[in-house]
Amino acid sequence: MKFMDIKNTIKTLSVTACSAVVGCLLLQPVFAQSVEQLQQLRERAQQSQSSGATQSVSPLSISTQRTLPGATGSASSMGQFSTQPRNGVNLPGEPTIDTVFPAQAPMENPPFAANLFIGGFESERSSGLNDNYLVAPGDKINIWLWGAVNFSSVVTVDNQGNIFIPNIGPIRVANTPAGSVNQTVTSKIRQVYTNDVNVYVNLLTSTPVSIFVSGPVLRPGQYAGLASDSVLYYLKRAGGIDFQRGSFRQIDIVRDGKVVATADLYAFFRSGKLPEVSFKDGDTILVHPIGNTIVVETGARNSFTFEFLNEELNGGVVNYFARPGEFASHASVSGVRDNKQFARYLDLNAFASLELSAGDTVEYIADHEPQIYRINVAGAFAGASQIMVDKGARLLDVLDHIEADTTLSDTQNIYLLRESVAVKQKEIIEEGLQRLERSMYTAPISSTGEGAIRAQEAQLVADFIARARRVEPQGRVVVSENGDIANILLEPNDTIVIPEVTDLIHVGGEVLLPQSVVFNPDATTEDYVAWAGGFTERAEDERILIVRKNGNVTFSSVNDSFLSSDESKLEPGDQIIVLPAIDTKVLQAVKDITQIVYQIAIAANVATN
Repeated sequence: MKFMDIKNTIKTLSVTACSAVVGCLLLQPVFAQSVEQLQQLRERAQQSQSSGATQSVSPLSISTQRTLPGATGSASSMGQFSTQPRNGVNLPGEPTIDTVFPAQAPMENPPFAANLFIGGFESERSSGLNDNYLVAPGDKINIWLWGAVNFSSVVTVDNQGNIFIPNIGPIRVANTPAGSVNQTVTSKIRQVYTNDVNVYVNLLTSTPVSIFVSGPVLRPGQYAGLASDSVLYYLKRAGGIDFQRGSFRQIDIVRDGKVVATADLYAFFRSGKLPEVSFKDGDTILVHPIGNTIVVETGARNSFTFEFLNEELNGGVVNYFARPGEFASHASVSGVRDNKQFARYLDLNAFASLELSAGDTVEYIADHEPQIYRINVAGAFAGASQIMVDKGARLLDVLDHIEADTTLSDTQNIYLLRESVAVKQKEIIEEGLQRLERSMYTAPISSTGEGAIRAQEAQLVADFIARARRVEPQGRVVVSENGDIANILLEPNDTIVIPEVTDLIHVGGEVLLPQSVVFNPDATTEDYVAWAGGFTERAEDERILIVRKNGNVTFSSVNDSFLSSDESKLEPGDQIIVLPAIDTKVLQAVKDITQIVYQIAIAANVATN
């Protein structure tokens, strides 16, 4: 029994000593930790003691909430250093394009072929090897020999462009297309093992190369890629060519201080041609400064800023790249020659032989003299609504080709709608409105009370002017009267209106109930106004506008007798427009306003309040 007591005592002392040693080892390196973290260490030590398992505890495994500025929430167990790529995220204080380049306004005519750098094609890389890839030093090739001789190995292309196979010797494979590696190596092996030996060769990997991109690009620097990647790939990796400073025509590939190839992006854009070059480590893609530029503003399919070599500065080359529209007949050229303004207006044949200068601006213009133009037909007619006529055609010539039903079409009151007349009516109304504005804002003021009245008048006139400017004239041309039609010369896009036969009189303007009333040969203007509810309080009953069906305009009043004159007699289809009266006690510019109201009513068949 004494022996067992001594044994248990020794065991207890041993466990206590081990616990003390573990506690010392754990407490020594973590003096800077919190009390809660120390308590966690003790609990872990007790758990390991009770379970009997020998688990090692490290201070690095302690969870912590400490973070550095800018650090992510998920910290690695081995420290705060991230091994993942930044994926374009800028570090604090790191230069960006926005801070390096000054802000520039968007170009109205961007460089030709600038859309080569749109999209993310530089990341669209296939996982397999291209059959046209040229083998370069560092590439790995897997070789199997079986039969009379057994051999299997992965060999690396050395700096001299060779691979070495025992009993065979060096085999040159540099610049061999990937699809031809098997044939090249097999033919060399069969020169030694002629019979009973099977050969299989496979290119495993391609070695990345490091290329420098310099010159006027957005992000010059060093970029990794494959030797078979194109110039476009590396330029896109560098952000593309700077449109304001970089050349699209002269991009050199420099190797060991010598230019081994030159890329012209215009040739690629038009013909699909790029230099066939296999890149090597240390190659430099050098973008030269922009050369001579010609801006094609309008009239061409390719309205861009073009860069031309000295021998290409002529109109023929510009025509080739810009591709003028089908109907373009002339070219306008403007620029500077010998510090003097230069301008020419030439047909395309003469422009093709014109010598241009850097900085010239070109516009293509369709300047054909119209020989055939379109005439529109509206109203009551049968057939096509558009007729193509020769230049110099007259109205009666066209009417002979329009089908109309005499029972439904009023061929005695034909009129025209002409765009040029509408524009002129708009100009006349605008001149009157401007004159009204000047008279209101420049009228002299003799007292404070008069100034207050004038301010109110100016506000009323301003509202009237704003409404009047929204009116669009019709451009009506009167060509018929009493059954006679004037054989006038037609203009492009004229509209021949053949009114429909109607039995209505239209009453509008300052009446209570604007409406259409059935024509009564015995009724007068006063009767029609009465049937429309009578005058409003603002109506001008002394001058009532009568717009005839053919576009003619006459004036009447309620005191006139329409039975006394055939010229003033109402006809079916006429319009009675009651104009508003202008209060002479309130407004000073009564004459100007009245004139404008009449012009608007006649030009657009509306009454402006």
